[in-house]
Amino acid sequence: MGSHFTIRPFDSIDEFEECVRFQEETWGKGFSERVAVAILKVSQRLGGIAAGAYDAEGALAGFVFGMTGVQEGEIVHWSDMLAVRPDLQNAGLGTRLKAYQRDELLSRGVTRMRWTFDPLEAKNAHLNLNKLGAVAREYVRDMYGRTDSPLHRGIGTDRFVPTWAMDSPRVRERCVEGRLGPDPGADKAAKRTFAVQEEGGLDLPGEPDLAIDADRLLVPIPASIQAVRDASLEAAQRWRTATRSVLSTYLERGFEAREFYRREGWGEYLLVPRERLT
Repeated sequence: MGSHFTIRPFDSIDEFEECVRFQEETWGKGFSERVAVAILKVSQRLGGIAAGAYDAEGALAGFVFGMTGVQEGEIVHWSDMLAVRPDLQNAGLGTRLKAYQRDELLSRGVTRMRWTFDPLEAKNAHLNLNKLGAVAREYVRDMYGRTDSPLHRGIGTDRFVPTWAMDSPRVRERCVEGRLGPDPGADKAAKRTFAVQEEGGLDLPGEPDLAIDADRLLVPIPASIQAVRDASLEAAQRWRTATRSVLSTYLERGFEAREFYRREGWGEYLLVPRERLT
């Protein structure tokens, strides 16, 4: 289904303005973090990407936006936004937009990309780690502060900052050759950082263990944090507190989130000691 879309840079003012409207449709009307037409246009001039995916009728079905700059002496692309129309979110279009980004940037000599995603969002974890081959080495508490997006209500804006080594064998295998993760058996003998227990019809995190002496750790998250939040905001906040404690602690100790396993009822990150990004 994803093959029926054309991905190309925004060109006319009408197309840039349509992207701004698309942002509000995705993150809520009046979304204060939306990227304006001027910034979208300037980003293209400075090596960034502002591109849309158009369906056969020429309607905007999704977009990707990012900026290119220098971080600690290295040229890095920061992918700031990616959105797909709700009725197309299982069509593989998000993966195609990332692949488009990758191809464009590699053609310009840029090999590293970073972005953010909520560690509690299982679908994003599967896409970013398993399909794309990124790894997450940085956990930031309330990266965007309080926002007015309904998607962030009540659970803050904690974020992973994954690194995508776009020219690495891991990324080529997963993004180009289609060998999707997680690596089977890589979670063997891994230690779970907290138990998951049923309370009042909901799966909830137990007390985190921050002193595990092992080189493979598992960190559970709910299958759908949005469903948990809709059922109980307190339950969703418990998940945030538990995962924040574990992920921030172990990543600071030199671990990285490398794989994501989808279990029955929830998912789990596999944390391992950092490997060289090649």
